[in-house]
Amino acid sequence: MTLLGIDTSTPASAACVLRADGEGFEVAPEPARLGAGPAHARELMPAIADVMGRAGVDFGELEAIAVGVGPGTFTGLRIGIATARALAGATGLKLRPVSSLAALAEGIEGELRLPLIDARRGELFAGLYDRDGVVWERFVAAPEEVAERARAAGPGVRAAGDGSIRFRRVFEAAGIGVDADESGSHVVRALHVCRLARNVPGEPPEKVLPDYLRAPDAQIP
Repeated sequence: MTLLGIDTSTPASAACVLRADGEGFEVAPEPARLGAGPAHARELMPAIADVMGRAGVDFGELEAIAVGVGPGTFTGLRIGIATARALAGATGLKLRPVSSLAALAEGIEGELRLPLIDARRGELFAGLYDRDGVVWERFVAAPEEVAERARAAGPGVRAAGDGSIRFRRVFEAAGIGVDADESGSHVVRALHVCRLARNVPGEPPEKVLPDYLRAPDAQIP
């Protein structure tokens, strides 16, 4: 199966084409991009064009489109899912929604993987994963609460994501390992979105909604 995958749950835009032969072509943002302002409206479509071109794939050759549905930033998720819906509508394909936390966890090395996305307001979007899948369902909480839960989960927990960078001191004080700031494990990679999507059933585009997990910071009039 040849898929296009995208993720805009953080300030960075990620895109990937995973071809049926198993070869992936991706735009994986630099970790430093996580600390900059969001620019999805400017970056996402060029990233999609880049990976489609390098993969040598036309939109008519795609068999599915995958999208990270969050949790994450309100504006980023809205742009990413609207883009995925538009592409699915134009190609007649179904969408495959993937948890952005699960995709982030795929890039963490460890027995227990703690993906952390900065939720602003002094909170984190978090989950816990092991080699078999979900240990904790995703939730939003203050860093201290997340760190305490992670410490209680046992040894071997390792964290990554822009939330772990921002609150590194809290997690390291709790004995939770956090990857170096420059590590690529902090980025939600669209390659991981594509790989997870292969085991997710397709849905009509209009049925795929952002997983905000809480009320957005801004309301649309």
